[in-house]
This record gives sequence, C-alpha cells and structure tokens, in this order.
Amino acid sequence: MTSRFQLVAIAISAVLLLSVLELVRRRKLTEEYSFVWIALTFGLLGLSVWREALHRVARWLDVAYPPGVLLGALIIAVFIASLYFSVVVSRHRQQIERLVEDMAILAARQREQEAEHERALSREQGGPAERPGSGPERQRGR
Repeated sequence: MTSRFQLVAIAISAVLLLSVLELVRRRKLTEEYSFVWIALTFGLLGLSVWREALHRVARWLDVAYPPGVLLGALIIAVFIASLYFSVVVSRHRQQIERLVEDMAILAARQREQEAEHERALSREQGGPAERPGSGPERQRGR
C-alpha cells in the first residue's frame, strides 16, 4: 500500500518532468540545460516509486523517517542545479563582457573609417582648391 506522501512525491516528480519537457518543446529551455533537470526529476521519481531504495538509503544514513531522505535528496538536487547554473551564468557573463569590449573596439574602428571616408569625400568634392598649397593664398602670391 502506498502512503499519501509517496503519492504526492510521485505526482510532484511527474509534474516537474512534464514541465521540463514542455519548456523544451516551447523552446523556453534548451536541451543542454534540460538534461540536468530531467536527470534530477528521474532521480526523484525513482526514489518516490521504489520505496525499498528509499528505506535502504534511510537505514544506511541512519535516518528514522525515510521520506526525510527524499526531502534531503531534493535539497541536494536543487543545490547541484543551482551550482551548475551559477557556473553557466558566470561563463555567459564573461562572454558578454568580451563581446561588449569587441563591440566597442569595432565601433571605434568604424568611426575612424567613417571620418577618413568623409575627409576623402571632402577632398574629392573640393577639387584642387582644397589641396594644401593650391588654394587662393598661393594664387595671390604668384
């Protein structure tokens, strides 16, 4: 006979698994990150369904109330997932900083090229009068 706690644990694990799969289907969660959540939910589902494993782990850890092991496993799983995603966020932050620096360098180069292009256009439009030493001052001096 299953306990109410076991049924609730199975239901929560199943809802979490279905939620992750739905997020992947809607492309709100990438497959890369979904594997972490799917593995964690299968672990929780396994402990929820297979009561004997839960009791064996509880005896091995000397825990008097076996569902407490399930709660502990959930806390550890959330901790591992949080740590993993902190590493991912840190890596993305470094990549963003590098991209911002590269964008600033490219923007500065583009401004320099545009200024150089404008100077070249103004020289072409002005013709020989704009060249140094060929302006009206030089003609007056002749």
